Amino acid sequence: MNLLKVLAAVSSVTIISRIVGFIRDVIVASVFGAGMASDAFFIAFKIPNLLRRIFAEGALSQAFVPVLAEYKSQQGNVSTRLFIAYIAGLLTLVLTLVTVAGIIAAPWMIIITAPGFTDTPEKCALTTSLLRCTFPYILLISLTSLVGTILNTWSLFSVPAVAPTLLNVSIIGCLLLTVPLFHPPVMALAWAVITGGVIQFCYQLAYLKKIGMLVLPRIQLRDAGVWRVLQQIGPTMIGFSVSQISLISNTILASFLVSGSVSWIYYADRLMECPSGVLGVALGTILLTSLSRSITCDHQDEYSRLLDWGLRLCFILALPSAVALAILAYPLTVALFQYGKFSAFDVFMTQRALTAYSIGLVGIILVKVLAPGFYCCQDIKTPVRMAIITLVMTQLLNLTFLSTLNHASLSLSIGLAAYLNAGLLYLQLLRKKIFQPQPGWLSFFCRLMLAIIIMAATLVGLLSVMTDWTQGCMPWRLVRLMLVVLVGIVFYCTSLWWLGLRPSQFKRSLQNY
Repeated sequence: MNLLKVLAAVSSVTIISRIVGFIRDVIVASVFGAGMASDAFFIAFKIPNLLRRIFAEGALSQAFVPVLAEYKSQQGNVSTRLFIAYIAGLLTLVLTLVTVAGIIAAPWMIIITAPGFTDTPEKCALTTSLLRCTFPYILLISLTSLVGTILNTWSLFSVPAVAPTLLNVSIIGCLLLTVPLFHPPVMALAWAVITGGVIQFCYQLAYLKKIGMLVLPRIQLRDAGVWRVLQQIGPTMIGFSVSQISLISNTILASFLVSGSVSWIYYADRLMECPSGVLGVALGTILLTSLSRSITCDHQDEYSRLLDWGLRLCFILALPSAVALAILAYPLTVALFQYGKFSAFDVFMTQRALTAYSIGLVGIILVKVLAPGFYCCQDIKTPVRMAIITLVMTQLLNLTFLSTLNHASLSLSIGLAAYLNAGLLYLQLLRKKIFQPQPGWLSFFCRLMLAIIIMAATLVGLLSVMTDWTQGCMPWRLVRLMLVVLVGIVFYCTSLWWLGLRPSQFKRSLQNY
């Protein structure tokens, strides 16, 4: 399996999903602007999303994949199907209870996660209603993530990557067709989320049947495989909970800031998630599955080469993305969001948050590349310890910058702390002697930095002659923006080629052990 081709395929599908997601956000921004309704929805939607990251895409996925890879390579189909059925049953039971509890406790959850909203009873009541409507999404998306994890283990990486597009299409459809039918209108977004969750789950079931792993959930806590996952899932959940506490803390702080702060951070986060999702999630997903295979087959050299491959790709893709994101923060925000109720002031405040996010983008993606190096070895405790240290640093940075940078400080602190997390994880890999970097890093970095400088100079030069981004309709703004981006990509890729960095150097093949 050529991992570079797999990465390109997954990234391409993810890019399409992000584009559809941007269209969704443009419509949301145009219809609701950055005010009480949008703040309420983003808070309500963030809570089930945080739990999703902890339960499904976080703890369960990282604990489940190494054991599933072992079953796939060493056990028969019957044992593997039973193992999947038991895990699906356990997940369904736990998340059904969590969903019911969340719906009942919604008012108290709003008080905890957005205490600043309590000063405005109408805003607090609206957020509570939206949260109760969206909370079942955690069950739907968690089952979707479980199915996606299984498909990834069978190397069907592109199928789960399509799923987020279906959610975005659902939201767009509801925004265009059903907003006038709801009171308040923002409730249309909540029901769109539930509809999208159902579609995402059902879409992947056909592929699960194709590989012969479509089974009914069963409850069996005495199974040895289930117990192995449960033993790993506790520490993993702590680690992912720690990382989500930073986001909850930022939400709490943002709720006390001026109205619109939650929305400005959300829109900046959406722009930042394009490179972090396309690169970080794709690399992390592929590496976790591939590294797990290497460890299962006791191929230590292959493990080191795979992780080194992931790190180099991270730098060659994430570093120029971060620089370009900072330089293009203003035209990006104007071209995508400055329509309808989204004002020039909203653009300025979103730009500040986006610039702050861009500083830490590389660190965020590095963590997603390095962490699978521990999870595939079923070493959960090391990432947890590093995450706790990172959490403390994030809060210290919040206290340091909040008074001067306001909402932008919340974006900056997460990124800076991510560099600390990545550095600690890398040092632990070296200390445990499970990873050996390949030669040539100094030469690689020197050539990479020169290519990025050339790209940055090109982008700055283009922006100096394309000054007024508020003129024209959305298609015209996007055409101008895409022209600038394409020229930057051409100059960057040409510089890499001229400096001797070729795509062939990043081709990695993984045998089917």
